[in-house]
Amino acid sequence: MVTTLAQLLVHSVTTYPKPDFMLFKKDGAYEPIAAAEFGTSVKHFALGLRALGFEAGQKLCLLSENRPAWTMTDFATLAAGGLTVPIYTTLVTEQIRYIIDDSDAAVVVVSNADHWKKIEPLRAGLTKVKHYITFAEEAPAGVLTLAAVLEKGRAAAAAEPGLYETLVARVKPEDEATLIYTSGTTGVPKGVILTHGNLVSNIKTASDLVEFSSKDTVLSFLPLSHILERMVMFTYVYKGCTIGFAESVEAVAKNLLEVRPHIMVSVPRVFEKIYTKVMDQVLASPALRRKIFFWALKAGRAYGALKLEGKPIPGGLAFRRSVAAKLVFSKIIAKTGGRVRFFVSGGAPLSKDIAEFFYAIGLVILEGYGLTETSPLLSINTFEAIRLGTVGKPAPGIDIRIAADGEILARGPNIMKGYYKKEAETREIMEGGWFHTGDIGHLDAGGFLVITDRKKDLIVTSGGKNIAPQPIENLLKSSSYIVNAVVIGDRRRFIAALVVPDFDKLRDYAKAQGIAFATVDELCKNRRIVDFIKAEADRATPLLASYERVKRIVILPRDFDIERGEITPSLKVRRANVTAEYQEAIDALYREAGEDGRDDGTIGG
Repeated sequence: MVTTLAQLLVHSVTTYPKPDFMLFKKDGAYEPIAAAEFGTSVKHFALGLRALGFEAGQKLCLLSENRPAWTMTDFATLAAGGLTVPIYTTLVTEQIRYIIDDSDAAVVVVSNADHWKKIEPLRAGLTKVKHYITFAEEAPAGVLTLAAVLEKGRAAAAAEPGLYETLVARVKPEDEATLIYTSGTTGVPKGVILTHGNLVSNIKTASDLVEFSSKDTVLSFLPLSHILERMVMFTYVYKGCTIGFAESVEAVAKNLLEVRPHIMVSVPRVFEKIYTKVMDQVLASPALRRKIFFWALKAGRAYGALKLEGKPIPGGLAFRRSVAAKLVFSKIIAKTGGRVRFFVSGGAPLSKDIAEFFYAIGLVILEGYGLTETSPLLSINTFEAIRLGTVGKPAPGIDIRIAADGEILARGPNIMKGYYKKEAETREIMEGGWFHTGDIGHLDAGGFLVITDRKKDLIVTSGGKNIAPQPIENLLKSSSYIVNAVVIGDRRRFIAALVVPDFDKLRDYAKAQGIAFATVDELCKNRRIVDFIKAEADRATPLLASYERVKRIVILPRDFDIERGEITPSLKVRRANVTAEYQEAIDALYREAGEDGRDDGTIGG
């Protein structure tokens, strides 16, 4: 019986002794790693760490892009009784320093020379770190190569047979397994302590709710530093899936065709990009082809709506949907590799329109919800119970309730042990024995959880209207000309938005309309362009109440940036930082509105 993550790997490599346990790109082609080979590498790395003096309860910081060695290091650390502390590769040096220092890490592992450059300047001040290890074949002075540590492990295994199995058996469900620093949309990052029991409970729940099997091939591309991909990776291993690693986010489209996965976990931004690309290609195609596409989509949506409601599907509609699948949808599905059984979406709200589009064409997206502090799964849509526009029903064994102010509260075996070295913050967020998510939502009549927004993000206009910005932002981003948006208006007379456009499409539009510009900044300030993007915003939000409508916009000359602190590594917007960066433009927008800033929808861009 699997009760710890250390046991999980031993269970998997013996239960599923497959030759293609993992797939990684080498010299332009995907190559397999057998389960036995991977298990042996984990064993030797765990023993190698122990030979270096790494003890149970100590922390190992891991700075690496996704690759088999990431997961190997994670399992080796866990088998040795330690805690893995993942670090996003996109973090800047000072953020990395904070995590290594605050976590009291004894070992730091980096994947390559580029990442070592972020660590090397910090080295003198990181007095608690005893060893540095690199995946690279050659190491700087004072740094060990992975090969050298594996060799120490091989020697330990030969000298003391059964030692690895003894270490694995010593790990208990209540032991701390990982320390994950929240990327934090506000304030200083906090280290979330998750135990083996926390994660194993979530892994077993996820695998019971959603069908993962040893027959499935999956594609991993979200950062393993993020709790969603990490927990899903453990679930893949638990169920014996073949795990293909994407080369990078940019290479996902190509890797989908090479790996041809049955399952992929993603964030809404990827689905938004796929949707936008499909629609751009359709709108640029000849009139007849456009007509066929929208006919097919209409049939697909009608079919999908009845299927979701569990109603009988008329024979004529079933026939039209079948023709649509052959003529249109099959071509879109082929670009995902042609074998996808389902996608999973998490990390941020997914637009209902986009979820319905994918469902209509035959690509099911199971949207779920959770946080780092909850391991992360709290709720998820399943094939047996799915309602688009929601994040599914609460998972078995997890209690969800809604506080008087609308905040979502949770309780269950997956809730974190606490924040590292932050007892006051832990007590505050666990008030009354319930974890306070900070999200606002409700359970609908069918028991499905609906997320409205972040509690701290709610906007209260000067007229007293309470407005949730995220749903409005998702609608705005449904325009192919809008890549990102931040809705503003707290304590103001009306709602406005900071908009990041699709610069390539905007340039093409300007040229087609004969709008001259010398720089991107000049383009974004052009009145005709502002009016055009404002019209796009209006088209994307026709059903909003008057006080929710975006009355004015500011077009930003660049997208939000991680290094500037405007978005987190998991692509969540840090609203306070963004509004501070553009405070002058925001003040000017409302100042120029003057007395015309009425809440009646009459303000233009």
